[in-house]
Amino acid sequence: MEFQVRCSPAILYEFLSTPSGLGEWFADKVKQKENRFQFLWKGSVEEAEMIAAEENEYVVYRWDWMDEQEYFEFRIEKSPVTNETLLTVTDFADKKEIADQERLWEAQIHDLKHRIGS
Repeated sequence: MEFQVRCSPAILYEFLSTPSGLGEWFADKVKQKENRFQFLWKGSVEEAEMIAAEENEYVVYRWDWMDEQEYFEFRIEKSPVTNETLLTVTDFADKKEIADQERLWEAQIHDLKHRIGS
């Protein structure tokens, strides 16, 4: 899924890669120890590993329960046509869960854009 976000890649990257940034829009609270992230939502806890990152370009996470080849990725690009910042979200889901996942990401990115002021 691709979203236009009105901010610099550097600001967006902070919201996608740090506990304080992720805690603003993705989870109620986020803790980090090295490349391990703990996401807390109203009593629920999920853990993920940051498996790849390039400052201001992309961040890739894998939930502990995901298969080795599955991940979710945030990729930041500048549109060559409009010069706007684009955020592409890649995630894995079963066919029957795709619509739910799309709605979830749309809601999450809406919250992110609100926090950024986009």
